[in-house]
Amino acid sequence: MYKKSKIAVAVALALNAMSAFAQADTPTSRVEVTGSRIRTVDLETAQPVLKMTSEQIQKSGLITVGDILNQLTSAGPPDFSKGATLTSNREQGGQYINFRNLGAERLLVLVDGKRWTQSVAGYTDMSTVPSSMIDRIEILKDGASSIYGSDAIAGVVNIILKKKLTGGTATAYKGQNQKGDGKTEDYALSYGAYGENGSLMFGVTHNKQDTVWARDRFITSTSYGPDHQTDGLGVGQFGRIRQVASNGSATGFNYYLNSNGTWQAPGVGADARNPANYHTYTGDANDKFNSTNQMMFQSPSELTSIFTKGTYDLPAGMHFTSTAMFAERTASTQNAGYPLNSLTKSNFPVYVDKDSYYNPYGNSVAGAGKGQDLFFYRRTIEVPRVTENKNQTVHIDAAIDGEFSVAGKTFNWDVGYNHSAVTGVVNGTGNINLINLKTALGPSFMNANGVVQCGTSASPIPLNLCTPFNILGGPNASTPEALKYIMSNGQGTYGSTINSATANITGEVLTLPAGALAMAGGVERREVRGYDRPGQFEQSGYSTDLGANTTQGSYTVKEAYLEANIPVLKNQPFAQLLSFDLATRHSDYSNFGTTNNSKVSFMWKPHADLLTRGTWAEGFRAPALGDTFGGGSQSYDTYLDVCDSRYGAAASNPVVAANCAKAGVPANFRQLNATGTAVTGGGAQTPFPFSTGLGNASLQPETAKTKTVGFVYNPYYVPGLSVGADWFKINVENRITGITASYTLNQCYITGVQDFCKNVTRGSTGQITNLVRGNANLGSVSTEGLDLSLNYRLPRNQYGQFALRSESTYLKSYKTKSTATADPVEYAGEYGYARFKTNASLDWSLGNWNATYTMRFTSHQKDQCWDAGEKIECTNPDGNASFGAYNVLGGVTLHDLSVGYTTSWKGKVLVGVNNLFEKKPRIVYESSSSGTKVDPDQPVDRFFYVRYTQAF
Repeated sequence: MYKKSKIAVAVALALNAMSAFAQADTPTSRVEVTGSRIRTVDLETAQPVLKMTSEQIQKSGLITVGDILNQLTSAGPPDFSKGATLTSNREQGGQYINFRNLGAERLLVLVDGKRWTQSVAGYTDMSTVPSSMIDRIEILKDGASSIYGSDAIAGVVNIILKKKLTGGTATAYKGQNQKGDGKTEDYALSYGAYGENGSLMFGVTHNKQDTVWARDRFITSTSYGPDHQTDGLGVGQFGRIRQVASNGSATGFNYYLNSNGTWQAPGVGADARNPANYHTYTGDANDKFNSTNQMMFQSPSELTSIFTKGTYDLPAGMHFTSTAMFAERTASTQNAGYPLNSLTKSNFPVYVDKDSYYNPYGNSVAGAGKGQDLFFYRRTIEVPRVTENKNQTVHIDAAIDGEFSVAGKTFNWDVGYNHSAVTGVVNGTGNINLINLKTALGPSFMNANGVVQCGTSASPIPLNLCTPFNILGGPNASTPEALKYIMSNGQGTYGSTINSATANITGEVLTLPAGALAMAGGVERREVRGYDRPGQFEQSGYSTDLGANTTQGSYTVKEAYLEANIPVLKNQPFAQLLSFDLATRHSDYSNFGTTNNSKVSFMWKPHADLLTRGTWAEGFRAPALGDTFGGGSQSYDTYLDVCDSRYGAAASNPVVAANCAKAGVPANFRQLNATGTAVTGGGAQTPFPFSTGLGNASLQPETAKTKTVGFVYNPYYVPGLSVGADWFKINVENRITGITASYTLNQCYITGVQDFCKNVTRGSTGQITNLVRGNANLGSVSTEGLDLSLNYRLPRNQYGQFALRSESTYLKSYKTKSTATADPVEYAGEYGYARFKTNASLDWSLGNWNATYTMRFTSHQKDQCWDAGEKIECTNPDGNASFGAYNVLGGVTLHDLSVGYTTSWKGKVLVGVNNLFEKKPRIVYESSSSGTKVDPDQPVDRFFYVRYTQAF
């Protein structure tokens, strides 16, 4: 899927006296390579970056840049999985690369060397760049804050667009899973022309990816898979009732409405007004609902983009270049109907009023003065929760460049202006208006016309102002009018804008014995502003939608950088080349102050076949707008309480059990889900909203140190062979992190960090009633490993041209520290942090035919046990993973195949299948899917596709 250049030199070194590699007939044109601002001789073999060509992108069978880059061995699971439908963020539907497992916010994304758009949370959506306009993608596996500024900690992705087009190209693509779902379409048209004084090209792209429903496959049709079908069932679709205690909680009897259905095939409920139609609720599976039945396993998206790029030659050897892009993306998610209960919002309780006509224990049934209010539980499956996110992205840049000479030395300069903006609207349906619900469950009576009406006979509420709701009767008792009255339509708007002005100059300032001393310098001013405004009703807290407050903020940054490439030795014994690259950047932020970051790298070529390189670099990441100015929101987190006496860490760890006891958790404590039932090994969603995402105005930037050492070997006696290895170690301090519920509990009760314990509130029974998690500069994260590459282009023979490409990553360590003084926690080898990953491809071509076979391998990983105490799905009940006992998941190998043919009329046909041998999906309890624990980052099925490209 990708390949390194023959002499892939590590980022900041590319500049190193590349003229040393030049042959007598090498072109003298100079270009800027990713990782350096110095223009150097255009030698592809000296580029220090991983490269993916447009041809390799097409042969992957994937249609977007994000999908392709997420298959890199150096990439971790995406920050926002397509299966995480319950995740509430504005990035929904976009594609983001979790490079080195350090998070997409620590990866800088450039297009033609310029910063691309960012969300309020600091994420760059790569799906907005039309793949039809891409010439190649360069991935810099190194820190580069001294060159590019903030965010370039894990690396840099630079998407290089085509310089010019002559004529046009039309492309059509269709693909789908073997089962017939997950249909994918991609259509693109590009055209370009150039003349004596300039060039112009444009492109339009439209792609669409359809839904994969969880219910359509047996393995994804329940929360925890075929072996635990009834575990994870939630609040039922018929009424469950209890009495109301003096403090407003549930007490007394516990009844559930009779029906003729099961959890697998919900039926029709009995008359909910008749007390005899209820049975005692015991948590039986048939009194619950399989919420996965209404949820997406993979959410759909649709994207249309228009792109244009032009150049014009100006007087005095100057050139004007401009790029403009507009993209509109629509993405949606669907989750099961809302699991209501009387205390869904504890500050606004809603009961079935004793004077409600539909109350089976109310005055209209039991007799005047004998009625009682009822505490209820009921999932409104009639109206699943649907969220649609419509996002628009605009990017415009313009630059003028030229050159001048001083003392016989030529210098290149450029000045430019970049504008990027993201705006979006989020619309949601399926949540409940609690104010109207309270009225609909309040006093009601049957009027003289036989119609149930809100209010009382003495004080009726007009029918056009209120519709009573028979909430206990289930879906068959609901009416369209009642549902319309109690439902809430949510809306939110968001946007972010980045404007920047830049000026750069580069050239050779001095000739040394080993070559030219080249330098580059420049300045940049960048303004960043953004907002995220939930609807007013959502902010009020009277909707079951997640309550949230407005996020709004801005900052400016002024920067200057200087870079130098110093050749030291050339054509000497054991030193055909030795050079150093030095760079430093000063940044002045309006919201936190200044920071300076530098970099030193070397490139040494002891003889013609071997090139070695190394880097030491400082890096930083400024707080995103959401980190600093976030208004905060509610979240119904899914987690497993470590204090649970059956499945939590307290069940097998006496120290954890003691810490839980000190916090007031009673002995034999069991975590309860929203139905009041004890959870199983996978945990459950909290029945109480947690407080998340609150901004922190005191945040400081993250700082990082990156070290790399590597080599590339090209033996002269095996033409076409290139072998490379690069060791890396990245340490991020002062980490800005959005803390999860599980992480908070682990740090409090397992690691014993008291700063986390104060954010956990428990009720008298030990249940967690609130958990506060926001953003903080907290601790550190470090990762260390080895990248390996092997490329071999075999001699052409009668059977065609064969080429082997292989890229691998070995992860030695991935550690986090929750605070500066806490013990580090090792994650390497756990789910999402595989020890070893490799991609190997075999390319073949003969005449008009070509084919590519790719194998992708991920080593075994540790996952949570289902039941450590009973040793169910638990290979290591005494294990010491970050979450305690663990279950080993075997390695995964996937195979892809594509075959292409070039026609005599400038057409190209490509057919292929991904997951050729139909590797079955697997259950992963640590996965980020919302409706099911099937691994969302592995294919769910065999995928077939066909692409046709026509040039004209």
